Amino acid sequence: MSGCGAEKGLISIDEALELIRTQPKTLTTEVLALAQGLNRYLAKAIYSEVNLPSFSQSAVDGYAINSSLTQLQDVCFDVIGEIKAGSELEYQLLDGQAIRIFTGGKIPEGTTHVARQEIVKVESETIRLIEQIKSQADIRFTGEEVKQGQLLADVGQNINIGALAALSMAGVQTIEVFQQPKVAVVITGDEVAEHPEDLHVGKVFDANGPLLKAWFKAYGIDVEILHIADAAEQVTACFERLKSLYDVIITTGGVSVGDYDFVRPCAFETGFEQIFWKVKQKPGKPLFFAKYEDPDHHCYLLGLPGNPAAVYVCMQIYGNALLDTLQNQREPMQWFSGVLTHGLKSDARERFLRMHAYFDQGQLKLQSLAKQQSHMLSNLMQANCLVRIPANIQLDAGQELSGVFIHS
Repeated sequence: MSGCGAEKGLISIDEALELIRTQPKTLTTEVLALAQGLNRYLAKAIYSEVNLPSFSQSAVDGYAINSSLTQLQDVCFDVIGEIKAGSELEYQLLDGQAIRIFTGGKIPEGTTHVARQEIVKVESETIRLIEQIKSQADIRFTGEEVKQGQLLADVGQNINIGALAALSMAGVQTIEVFQQPKVAVVITGDEVAEHPEDLHVGKVFDANGPLLKAWFKAYGIDVEILHIADAAEQVTACFERLKSLYDVIITTGGVSVGDYDFVRPCAFETGFEQIFWKVKQKPGKPLFFAKYEDPDHHCYLLGLPGNPAAVYVCMQIYGNALLDTLQNQREPMQWFSGVLTHGLKSDARERFLRMHAYFDQGQLKLQSLAKQQSHMLSNLMQANCLVRIPANIQLDAGQELSGVFIHS
């Protein structure tokens, strides 16, 4: 059992998340064309200015008919014309008349039924129904889906592809959303290899830069990636420049207690105030969160450990929460519940384990993966969730645990 969990001053995962949800100030709003609003959060509710459908229309290809009869099987009707989708022709159906109509075509005045073409036998200029149909069958009525003045999307709605399509159908042109954070990513360290031959001199390939760039792309934000050496002067100068230009600075490495861990002291030197440092978790114990404030601007610094798995876990849990909070999304994180398929040893710190979740006979099962160390990423090929493992408890198969699914 590791003794790291006994270190004093560490806060819990839930305490850290609560500080991230409550401390940052919400960014201002902006108005965008709807097409530019993908992945954004609404800052103003949207009400429909139209009915959907805006006119009564046919739900099928067939015939609109007018009949006062209740029994229509084997009844014949005179066909007086044709209505296609988008047609502006106006017709008045009289009793005993029918008109050819296609899906989306405007229902003519006097229509009592729409008969789909599969139950119609065409006989010269008349038609005969070969089945009985109900009154008003296969008609989409005005306002059946959405009525004028109805709430379409409330404040906080995420504009995903489905929401964008639904708003487009209602004719929405612009939306008011919370601004997305402007983010800079700072990769610290002298050990990054650019070529395979560099590996022989103690360097490693950079996983954190590509990881974070891809993570932010999946979130919907373009970020600037900066690489700087483990030198206090360079780190200080970097923070001094970035703090007034960006809403969020993400750093990797340099947040522990080594001789070359300059992120915290350099942050303090440039006016940042610590919100928390060190979380009782594995991986990612040295996580650092700080804020810089002046009258017109706030900047938040999320200092991640340098190990790639810790970077990944901390971004999925804390980075995501911070970006959402800045866009006024402050709801507690939603954890799923699943059942462990095997035993697990205890640890002094709460852990986030990369696992594979799957359904078996209606129950969500959780299977742990090998190679969980904070410098290892290969099991992300199979992982689809992060699962919370309580501290100081040896777990047996069948134990219920909570976690979050990995979507990017």
